[in-house]
Order: sequence, then C-alpha cells, then structure tokens
Amino acid sequence: MSTARSAVLRDAVGLGLAVGLYGVAFGAAADAAGLDPWQATTLSLLMFTGASQFALVGVLGAGGGVAAAVGSALLLGTRNTVYGVRLVPLLQPRGPVRRVGTAHWVIDETTALAIAAPDRALARLAFLVGGATIYLGWNLTTLLGALGASGLGETAQAALDAVVPAAFLALLWPRLRRSSPEAAVQRRVAVGGAVVALALTPVVPAGVQVIAAVVAVALAGRPRPVSAP
Repeated sequence: MSTARSAVLRDAVGLGLAVGLYGVAFGAAADAAGLDPWQATTLSLLMFTGASQFALVGVLGAGGGVAAAVGSALLLGTRNTVYGVRLVPLLQPRGPVRRVGTAHWVIDETTALAIAAPDRALARLAFLVGGATIYLGWNLTTLLGALGASGLGETAQAALDAVVPAAFLALLWPRLRRSSPEAAVQRRVAVGGAVVALALTPVVPAGVQVIAAVVAVALAGRPRPVSAP
C-alpha cells in the first residue's frame, strides 16, 4: 500500500471515529428536547448532517414550533449544497443510486477529506471511507446517547464539544504548513473564513455564521481570469 493511500485511510478513519463519537451529544440533546430514541435515530439515519440536527432539536427543546425547527435545519443544510457543487466534478458519481448515496454523505467532514486528498482516486477513497465511518459511528452513538442521556454529565459533554474542532484542526494543519503547495493562500483563506464566522457569531442565529464563512471562502477561492500579456 502506498504512503499516500495509507495517509488518506488513516485520516478518514481517524476523523470518522472522532466525529462519530459526537453523536452521543446529539442523542442526549434529542432526549432533552423530548424526542424518543427511535426518533433521534431516525433523524441521524435520514438527515445525517450534525449542525442541522442540533438546530432542529435545539429549536424544539426551546419550545419552538415544527416549522421553525425545520426552517433552521434547512438553513444550515444549505452549505451542503455548496459542498456538493465542489465535489461533483471531483467524485463524479455515476447513476442515480450512487448520486443519491453520495449526496447523503456530503457533510463538512467528508468534503474536507475529499478535497485534502492528493488525487481523484484517493479523494473518492477518502470520501467513502470517511463517510462510512462517520455514518456508522454517528448513528450508533446517537442511539447510545438517547438511551443513556441521563448518565452523560457536563464533563463528558465538554469533552465531546472539543472532539470535532480538534479533529478538523488536525486535518487542516498539514495544508497550512509552509511546505504545502499554495500554503500562503490557504492560510489567508482559512483565517478569513474564521474572522467572518467570529465577527458574525454575536449578531446572527447559531449556524448562519458558518454559511457566511463558506460563501466568503468560496468567493475567495473562485478562479481568477488570466490577463493577457
């Protein structure tokens, strides 16, 4: 097995396991919002986009109506459309079944894994392995969290909150090092997206800052016309 393939598999499985554990927190949040374990598990199986799931149960738990909860979830889910536009030419899924299956696994983590891969074949591998690992782990831990929510204390919740950001930083860091191609541009884009998200956090509903940061990064990374000599 090549070094690049081994690295891709390591990142995909490692990030998948780390993110999958966070399903426990969603299961607990769903339980606190009044959902039954089967309802929480169904959401994870069919929706499978963590931010939207948390937004939905968060609104329900705060006493909001179903329309408001679904609207919040859809708003956060719009960023996956942006990811899908980026991934279609990279993954090139063939046939309606593969397209639907690929679309269902388009989330923050699988997008990051695919884009970070060095070539198209490894991008597909990273997407599939990462998606499968996260999907299985997320759904299993959702059920565990919903069933054992009462035993999940504040310390465990805080530890889970640190898992996903730490996993993303570990995945992103090699692309920001000076030895990485176009590292300076990538650092500027990463810092710009972070600044946009942090600046909007106090003034917009939860999750909207993520969408704004994605749009800002997409605009920053759009192809530039080449001027004639």
